[in-house]
Parts: sequence; C-alpha cells; structure tokens
Amino acid sequence: MASLKDIKRKVSAVQKTKQITRAMNMVAASKFKSAQSKMENFRPYAGKFMDVLNSLALRVESMTHPLLAVRDPKKIRVICMTSDRGLCGGFNTNLIKATERFLKEKVKEGKDVSLISVGRKGRDYFRKKANILAQKVDVLSKFDMTLAVSIADEVITPFIKEEYDELYLIYNQFVNVSVQKPAVVRLFPLPSIGQDSEVDPDKRLDYIYEPSDEILLHKLLPMYVHVLVYRALLETSAGENGARMAAMDNATSNCEDLIRSLTLKMNKARQAAITAELMDIVGGTEALAKG
Repeated sequence: MASLKDIKRKVSAVQKTKQITRAMNMVAASKFKSAQSKMENFRPYAGKFMDVLNSLALRVESMTHPLLAVRDPKKIRVICMTSDRGLCGGFNTNLIKATERFLKEKVKEGKDVSLISVGRKGRDYFRKKANILAQKVDVLSKFDMTLAVSIADEVITPFIKEEYDELYLIYNQFVNVSVQKPAVVRLFPLPSIGQDSEVDPDKRLDYIYEPSDEILLHKLLPMYVHVLVYRALLETSAGENGARMAAMDNATSNCEDLIRSLTLKMNKARQAAITAELMDIVGGTEALAKG
C-alpha cells in the first residue's frame, strides 16, 4: 500500500487538475455561447442562399459561368476544417477519420486528390499523408468573413483555370454540445448541376431576371463560396467549444471521482498506521509487564 504522504500528494495534484479543468470548462462555455449565437443566426441565411442559388442554377446552362462547369473529375480538392487546439474529445478525431476515408475512396477511383487544411490539428495529421496545397492555422480563435473570403480566393481562380475539377468541403456540423457530425459538401460544381431529370417540374419554371441570370451568377457564385465556407467556420467554432466544454466537464467529474477514491485510500492508510502504532504500544506494555 502506498504511504500516507504519497496519497496526500496525489490528492493535492488531482485537486489542482480539477481546478484547471473547471476553469477551462467555464472559458469554453463562454466562447461556446458566443459561437453558437453567431452560428444559429447565420444558418437561416446560408440555407436560403443555397436554395436561391440552386434554383437559379437549374434554369441556366452549365457553361453560363465558369464556376458551373461540369468536367470529368480527374483532379479533386478538399477543404478540411479542424480546430487549432486539442482537449475537445473526439471532435478532431472523428472529422480526420471521415476525411481520410473520403480521400482513400477518391484515390481508389483513380482521382488526383489534394488538400487545403484549415486548423492546426488537420494540418499536423495530414502533413505526411496527403498533398497539402495550402494551410490556415491559428485562425479560428477569432475570425470573420474575411477569413472565408481568403479561403475562397484560393479555390475559385484555380477552378476557373481548370487546375482541378471538383471541390469538396468537409467540416463538423454542429448538432448539440455532445454531437458533431462530419459533413461532406460539394462546392464545385453546384450539387444541382447535372440533376435536371430529378428536379420537380415546378422548380424548372422559367423566370425573367433583372438583371440577367449571367450577371446574377457572376455576383452570387463567389458569394456562395464565401457563405458556405463561413458557415463551416462558424459550425467548427461552435462544435469545438461545445466539445471542449463537454470534455472538461467529464474531466472535472473524473477528478472528483478520483479524489473520493484517493481520500478513501488515504483514510484506510491512516487507520492502518494508527492500528500499527497501537499494536506497538500494547506490545511494549506487555513486554514491560512480563519483565
């Protein structure tokens, strides 16, 4: 059995760890509240924007704008969004596994796949396992739409120049504090392109646009990338802080359980020490009495 001094040292160490995890939980909770508010306010806008753009794309030819071009997907680029920091449970692990599966599937199909990493954890994992064209690290602690525009600028021009044929975005879609589901979204070409036969006839009604649909697409398609990338950034931020909050709460509970276990062990050790001292005293007294 460990000595009483060793057990006391362990109890003190666990209590300090508990203070740290509780403080981290409070910080994560504060950040999560702000991130969740931004995400929930932006979700309806992003959803309606996608509906409008997909509806517009169904009524034009794929050659109307370079970003609508449908080509044989030989070269594929993937934007992978993870967090910059750890201590958030399986948040990054689940997303990295989903990204790795997706990359392997495309490689088996004979595609040339390259990666754009947003977040330090994804960059560190895929550094030697994938072709990383660009990276954005240490940017998720505080960001705005300018980050989404910066990421979009790195993918729009190469697609127009036909340097690659398809673009996918992989991120953790926020469900609740404990659940974040990896989502795979095709950005280029638009999901609605090439699916005319599956569309409800009512959605293929011909509308007259002012200005023309070409001018609208020229303005809306870059915004479409900005909106989806920014939404993914918001979802990633909210999911990361929610996952960290849950992980630190679990860590605090584990510390409390460990403290109770160590306290019980410490009491048993103290009782054993007292019993041993009493036995020594009784034995000494009996020896004196016999002498």
